[in-house]
Amino acid sequence: MANKEETLNPSAPSDPETETAPEGSAACVEPELLDPANGPDLEQRCQQAEEEAKRTFDRFLRLSAEFENYKKRTAREMEDYRKYAYEAILGELLGVVDNLERAIEAGKQSVGEDNDLLKGIELTLKEILRIFEKFSVTPVNALGKTFDPNYHQAVMQEPADHVPQNTVTKEFQKGYLLHDRLLRPAMVAVSNPTK
Repeated sequence: MANKEETLNPSAPSDPETETAPEGSAACVEPELLDPANGPDLEQRCQQAEEEAKRTFDRFLRLSAEFENYKKRTAREMEDYRKYAYEAILGELLGVVDNLERAIEAGKQSVGEDNDLLKGIELTLKEILRIFEKFSVTPVNALGKTFDPNYHQAVMQEPADHVPQNTVTKEFQKGYLLHDRLLRPAMVAVSNPTK
């Protein structure tokens, strides 16, 4: 009968091994940690755990920042790759454009401008230039500009009193840009005033 009363009476003491204490209560703590003799040791371990948590959080913040930088750098590299992916083949086509322009000039001098073959060459050149425009290839404006070694390659100097020094007076070969990157510098002659 006493066993029945113990099971029915919630206030009756129960077996300490099966009893679960409410969360956050002192019963959850191991008995040896409650011993006053372990007090300083417990405090020291708690402080070490806090310091370790701070170090771990700092590492997490650094890794998170590094990962964000990595994502941004990768996105920039992919954008640059897409932007300049055709640089090599477009650079090779510049020689074809040069030859077509020379053929047109020679044709105009030898057979005149009203020639079907010459018109066909002009149409081919226009088509290639249209493709260049589609891929953001633009010519470098050199003639009459101040010499800029970033965009021009000087192959000669010539005396010219009517223009300021270091002005591009002749263009032997056109330069081209792919977006904002130099595909080929313009080959130019630069003024050098006589004294």
